[in-house]
Amino acid sequence: MAVCITRGGEPAFRGAFGLMLAACLIDATDGWLARRLRVKEVLPTFDGRRLDDIVDFQTYTSLPLLLIWRAGLLPAGTDACLLFPLVASAYGFCQSDAKTDDGYFTGFPSYWNIVAFYLYALRPSPGACLAIVLALAALTFVPWRYLYTTQPGRLNALSNVGVAVWVALLVYILADPALAPLDGARARPWVWASAFYPAYYMAASWAVTAGFLRQ
Repeated sequence: MAVCITRGGEPAFRGAFGLMLAACLIDATDGWLARRLRVKEVLPTFDGRRLDDIVDFQTYTSLPLLLIWRAGLLPAGTDACLLFPLVASAYGFCQSDAKTDDGYFTGFPSYWNIVAFYLYALRPSPGACLAIVLALAALTFVPWRYLYTTQPGRLNALSNVGVAVWVALLVYILADPALAPLDGARARPWVWASAFYPAYYMAASWAVTAGFLRQ
């Protein structure tokens, strides 16, 4: 992933986003797989949660922010502002209540891979990109609840239906060479269609925080 990002250019960035998507799918299933393989019994001194946090910080935060910088999505001279989401994400990952006992994330859950994809593919103005990045980074410190869709709950189960459709759309967008470049006219309607799920996720999470929705 890092090689694709540093190489730069449309095919490399497309490959990086494909690897980010693969990393998300692995992250969603690695706990189940570790339990099936009885890793805790085979390696009792190995703490898989620590490894999971290290890998997640790379794939969800540092590498996507590197892509935002490498793709030149922010206004000239403002690249140092990417330190804010980087530090905010580090803070979020290290909070003892980052994941609540009843199955939510506290604060914006550092989905910078998703942010990077939509900023790159939809190409809002550089000023708008900067505003979005700074606003989401600030939300890391706001103790609102965000859905943790791999946890039990009726709302999570419904959300996972949306996840399946969303992933299928992203696979199509990234795999079909006719939709290259990602920020081109052919790909844009599909990218907008796929944006339904991130919009739903944020709206549903804020509705949970406000008490309008429950699991």
